Formats: sequence, C-alpha cells, structure tokens
Amino acid sequence: MEVTNTSGRRKTAVARVYLSKGNGTITVNGKDFKLVFPTATLQYYVQQSLEVAKVRNEYDVKVNVAGGGITGQAQAIRLGISKALIELNPEIKPALRAEGLVTRDPRMVERKKFGQKKARKRFQFSKR
Repeated sequence: MEVTNTSGRRKTAVARVYLSKGNGTITVNGKDFKLVFPTATLQYYVQQSLEVAKVRNEYDVKVNVAGGGITGQAQAIRLGISKALIELNPEIKPALRAEGLVTRDPRMVERKKFGQKKARKRFQFSKR
C-alpha cells in the first residue's frame, strides 16, 4: 500500500498529510475530522480538495496538524491534500488551481515593533 506524504501551511499552522487508497476516512490527530473541526465551514475546507478532484471516497487521509488556530489548520490541511492529489495525478492540477487550492497563502501576522502598542498602532500622542 503506497502512502503519499505532503505538507501544507497556513499562517502558523503546519499540516502533515498522508494520503492512501481507502474508502474516504479523514483522521486529524488520531480523531475523526468532524470532532476536531465542529463547524460546517471548516469541514468544507478539509474536504474541498477531494470534492473538486471528485475522489471523495477513494482515499483515506491521515493528518497530523499543529500550530495556529482551527481555521488556519483546516486551510493547511486543504493545501496538503491538494499537493498530495497532484502528486498522485498531475492531470487534476488545473481544476484545483481554478478553485485556488494549489496556492500557498503567504499572509502572516505582522510582528509588533518596539516603541509601539502593536504592529501599526502607536501609543497615544500628547502634544502638551
């Protein structure tokens, strides 16, 4: 049984995805993905790549994900699954790219600067 191993990242979340032939089971950190991602939107993110490629019930997905919040984790998993599907079948890349599932989203939290309250917000200025 061949296992395809890829990774996906979003913000500070990193997902390691292991894709193998199976019946469509998705496991995240040893639990069913519906327990880890309770909302329908997050569950949609996790399944989106498989739905676009029309292989929802053909592969088992095992994921280890760490860092960030649940939205970043779900989107990191989505990217990891997309990369694994492309590795297995390069012909589905245009369909995934059309949905924006192949591109790594580079947006990260901007660092806080010294002498300021936050990244861009300043301390209150008093003229007198």
